[in-house]
Amino acid sequence: MLEVIALHAADAEAAQAGGADRLELTVDMAADGLTPPVPVLRDVLGATDLPVRVMLRDAPGFAPGDLGRLRRDAAALREAGASEFVLGFLDHRARVDVAACAEVLAELDGCAWTFHRALDNSADPEAAWGVVGNLGCDTVLAAGSPRGVADGLGVLERLATRRDGVRLLVGGGLKTGHVAPLKAAGVTAFHVGSAVRPAGWDAPLSAAAVRLWADLV
Repeated sequence: MLEVIALHAADAEAAQAGGADRLELTVDMAADGLTPPVPVLRDVLGATDLPVRVMLRDAPGFAPGDLGRLRRDAAALREAGASEFVLGFLDHRARVDVAACAEVLAELDGCAWTFHRALDNSADPEAAWGVVGNLGCDTVLAAGSPRGVADGLGVLERLATRRDGVRLLVGGGLKTGHVAPLKAAGVTAFHVGSAVRPAGWDAPLSAAAVRLWADLV
């Protein structure tokens, strides 16, 4: 499975044309991705029939900025058609903030969701995996290290062996050369963003680059 970051409808169209299986919708990559406005979601849903996972994150870093606002955003996005989400928070000890996650999840009413790369920045990513799984996500996006996949391969290989119903989605500095060893370790899902934007985040997403990754994975 190949998931591609989309920032707007044109990205969604290019990702689908290139063979992506799913989109992660977010905005403001200068802050590593924040909650998209409702009009952007509506435009994307009108431009593609791919599954779309919508980011719920209102501040840089991995602590929630305003839980009340996050809950209101989640409710508004659901009303606009979102049915899958991406979220994840850490507390001041760099442990999974179960209470904050649960508060936002109360607005999602059983929607499928991904715990994002907060896992990589936790005090113990492998211990955090079990905590996150108990929150009800079906997917965890991880690089195995805050520095990216190249530094996290060992952790990713161990996480790929977990058999607890949660799917490992690998992304964060993912390179084409990482795919074969990760597949050999049992990874079946991959996530790309800058890798399919050869000219940077301010340039269009490349359908041809998405096709290369789709064929590879």
